Amino acid sequence: MSRKDDTKPKKKLLNNVTWTIIAFIVLIGILLIPTPDNLPVVAHMALAILAFAIIMWVTEAVSYPTSSVMILALIILLIGFSPTGELGQYLTKGDLSGADPVGTKNALGLAFSGYSSPALVLVAAALFLAAAMQSTNLHKRLALFILSLVGNKTSRIVIGSIVVSIILAFFVPSATARAGAVIPILIGMITAFNISKDSKLAALLVMTAVQAVSIWNIGIKTAAAQNLVAINFIGDTMGVDISWGEWFLYAAPWSIIMSIILYFIMMKVMKPEYDEVPGGSEMIKSQLDDMGKITGPEWRLIIISVLLLVGWATEKVLHPIDSSSLTLVAIAVMLMPKIGVIKWEDAVKYIPWGTVIVFGAGISLGSLLLNTGGAQWLSDKTFGSLGLDSMPILATIIIVSIFNVLIHLGFASATSLASALIPVFISLTATLNLGDQAIGFVLIQQFVISFGFLLPISSPQGMLAYGTETFTVKQYFKAGVPLTIAGLLLIFLFSATYWKWIGLL
Repeated sequence: MSRKDDTKPKKKLLNNVTWTIIAFIVLIGILLIPTPDNLPVVAHMALAILAFAIIMWVTEAVSYPTSSVMILALIILLIGFSPTGELGQYLTKGDLSGADPVGTKNALGLAFSGYSSPALVLVAAALFLAAAMQSTNLHKRLALFILSLVGNKTSRIVIGSIVVSIILAFFVPSATARAGAVIPILIGMITAFNISKDSKLAALLVMTAVQAVSIWNIGIKTAAAQNLVAINFIGDTMGVDISWGEWFLYAAPWSIIMSIILYFIMMKVMKPEYDEVPGGSEMIKSQLDDMGKITGPEWRLIIISVLLLVGWATEKVLHPIDSSSLTLVAIAVMLMPKIGVIKWEDAVKYIPWGTVIVFGAGISLGSLLLNTGGAQWLSDKTFGSLGLDSMPILATIIIVSIFNVLIHLGFASATSLASALIPVFISLTATLNLGDQAIGFVLIQQFVISFGFLLPISSPQGMLAYGTETFTVKQYFKAGVPLTIAGLLLIFLFSATYWKWIGLL
């Protein structure tokens, strides 16, 4: 390797070390600030950890799982040496009456509280389902089948890529896995017919597919992990369990309209050089033929997935079983010999265990902020001075949504963003005395958290697409700006009409 090739990794390492040091300096700096009279010491500690976490998440100085372990360690140490009495009802062991330290053993329970949540069970089970799809290649077969029906015209292929993203969102609870299914097919189509990867057509197809994936992260509860973060906080703090069907009723109409808007925006902003891809549909059909007939495991996975989808959709209507429990039962069946779909040793190859670690740590930190009053204090200080309490709910939604979009520019993980912001938004509903509108307000902000349309770095699926080298950041941003504006305007329109009509607001 040349000296020049050596420079980039060294520079990145130095940058990562620098940001890690800055994160610890900020942490210590906040801890050294005298605790305000109206802020418990444990809440002060929680806010310091949040500041540390945000810096580590935004800069990606270390991997997300690594930063999650660091966050857990900080919770154990800093909360462990905080006064016990200030945690009150949130500890079940130890002396809660005095100023004795909480103790690291009790703090350990708080740090790992996120790993016992039903939401984490659903995320882990969903990852197994996505692994089964990848192992059997059923998601690829489904994508090829849909694209084989659309023909060679560019406009129809664009529509086909959107439809693939929509249908996969029902069955593949992983945005990265969905993008990983359709993007290689589109790239194969482009390269097979000597169309340059630098062409507008290549950029159009890949960007449309990945933006459709992001849009349907919003439309379906189980499509993205960040949705489950919000559901967990809403359930624990506000006492409301939002079923799969209820989420679909609230969000799917928005995603359907946004999918139509996506088509027109992409065709306008990235107008392709070719009206059709000669032989495109024949190539897709050839790939589908090469996969052979649907295998036994694929048929069993289809049956399990359809039954699971029906179970999710009929929760609270035909049965009382929650989504997490249903998914866990489905995974148990999938792992059984003979009637199952996948073996444990094969499943673990496809499962990003780091996602589970990040998810649990995020829930633990968010719960700590809510339980100690840190989120309420931060909400009061951040939004209290804006006079939101005197504004109509629609104006509040507009202001907070714009803030939400802007802060997302610094986050590469919507799950981490939801962990940081949803507790603050829940606390804001108390500040504003939103009453029955509180759940709707928080849910709408969760929809906005999933946007990530402006930069590839704002989502894992965006980075996966960017790795194909079919588009530039400038092109992504050029298409993302009108898409974000349209998405926000649609959020505001739904807030003023549809969501009021169905009782969400």
